[in-house]
Amino acid sequence: MTEYKIEHRAAFQLTGYGFTIQAPFTDFAALSAEKKTFWQELADNGRFAKLKKVAADSLEWSVNEVYQGKPWNYFAVETADNVTDATRLIEFPDSDYVIVSANGDKETLFDQLTGLAFGQVLGEISDYAYVGGPNGTYRIENADGSWSGAILIPVVKK
Repeated sequence: MTEYKIEHRAAFQLTGYGFTIQAPFTDFAALSAEKKTFWQELADNGRFAKLKKVAADSLEWSVNEVYQGKPWNYFAVETADNVTDATRLIEFPDSDYVIVSANGDKETLFDQLTGLAFGQVLGEISDYAYVGGPNGTYRIENADGSWSGAILIPVVKK
């Protein structure tokens, strides 16, 4: 069983660049490929660096949410600065969150955490339910060059 914790978090928001996901949610390889292509475009066109420059901390976020009836993925950071060309501000509710943490490779950590949370942990929790809303995965580089991160999924008590 994957270790997790349930923790209450105050509302917070992230600023990000996003795209509408085309792949089915059950096709993990296609989802991963779409995200990788999008994030590479952000690095190539300088928007990744632009976001990182105004970030409040070193966390790099991947956010999934259904917005206006369509599935979206965002690369995001927490910032108090206005990023005029950002896709949108992503609002996370004041809520209990299932939090799954892990260490891994920078390029696969987001997918690893998402798989652990949605493929294992949420199915094992019987007293909380995910009812939608954005879920966010962050990664951070450690001092030794390794990467760690966590996924936060808002849940409600059943």
